[in-house]
Amino acid sequence: MDYSTYLRKYPDLNGYFGPYGGGQEFLPEQLRPIFEEIDQAYRTICQSARFISELRRIRREFQGRPTPVYHCERLSQKLGACQIYLKREDLNHTGAHKLNHCMGEGLLAKYLGKKKIIAETGAGQHGVALATAAAYFGLECDIYMGEIDIAKQAPNVTRMKMLGANVIPATHGQRTLKEAVDAAFMAYLEDYKNCIYCIGSAVGPHPFPMMVRDFQYVVGEEARAQFLEMTGHLPEAIAACVGGGSNSIGMFTPFLNDPVDIYGVEPLGRGSKPGEHAATMTYGTDGVLHGFRSKVLQKEDGSVDDVYSIASGLDYPGVGPEHAFLRDQGRINYVTASDLEAVDAFFKLSRYEGIIPALESSHALAYAMRYAKEHKVGSILVNLSGRGDKDVDYVAEHYGYGDDFKFED
Repeated sequence: MDYSTYLRKYPDLNGYFGPYGGGQEFLPEQLRPIFEEIDQAYRTICQSARFISELRRIRREFQGRPTPVYHCERLSQKLGACQIYLKREDLNHTGAHKLNHCMGEGLLAKYLGKKKIIAETGAGQHGVALATAAAYFGLECDIYMGEIDIAKQAPNVTRMKMLGANVIPATHGQRTLKEAVDAAFMAYLEDYKNCIYCIGSAVGPHPFPMMVRDFQYVVGEEARAQFLEMTGHLPEAIAACVGGGSNSIGMFTPFLNDPVDIYGVEPLGRGSKPGEHAATMTYGTDGVLHGFRSKVLQKEDGSVDDVYSIASGLDYPGVGPEHAFLRDQGRINYVTASDLEAVDAFFKLSRYEGIIPALESSHALAYAMRYAKEHKVGSILVNLSGRGDKDVDYVAEHYGYGDDFKFED
């Protein structure tokens, strides 16, 4: 497949990436004209020089973009001759990639004349980013978060509240990310005229998978140019973690037409049995979830299966439709990393490079470390999608300070 015109072709006007995506046919009837309005508004402003100029100014002056690419020399040396590089999205304002699409969605909300933005969050990074955007644009903000994740990600909950957001617990089901999405959708149904639901990943009904992809494209675009400038060539491989798929689709898309191997790293959690992981591309089947068709972790009767990951931002039972399409095309390889592999990567990056990564990003780093051991030459570029401030208390409580993990002098 020729990917030089990929962005023009996908998604189509109905929001489909091949057989995946959609929206109108999966939405409650009262929401269909609202999502059509969002689609038309986005397609208008994304071609507007004024909108593009304002977004670029925000990225430069408020977010601190571009974020750098960093060479992990000590970590690479410990593993062999293959070199590991990081795209430092942890240095983006608020500490993760999420602000890239939240500021774009905030601009869109202002264009539509909305008074409030609402969203779900898992690890809290999307919630913090959206609360930041709300404060910047002068909007009200409601964030729905699973009760378990509220306890697990207490620092981010505090940040959201300090930014002026209302943090509303989802207390049903597993009380994690899926339930937070359910609760946010219900709230949107009740007040869709005054607010906009700013979905936190490349999932949901059209046009959100397209919008999030477009707003996150800057990550891979910068990384590609920076790596070429640093080394004079492209990396042999790139990697990013995959839950819903926002950081990874932004990282991957600019490289689609390049001779670069691409790896999406899913959370294997505690094992391969249902309820032990959230590896949707590895174990999922075709299904519909939260207004879009994609791969879903589901039972034989079609009900959504239980999921688990040490990383709150990855424990979602579905994946963005564009990921499912690109896997079918054979362009992206989807692999897994377990909880223990992620924690090992978390500690090793902290000890060898002085960078504490988010547990979500640690999954991608864990695979990069495995790749580096298996390949005697070359390089792999990882999207370090977030910093680990939010995870340090949880990791210390459950795994100590890394003393039980193997380190070399």
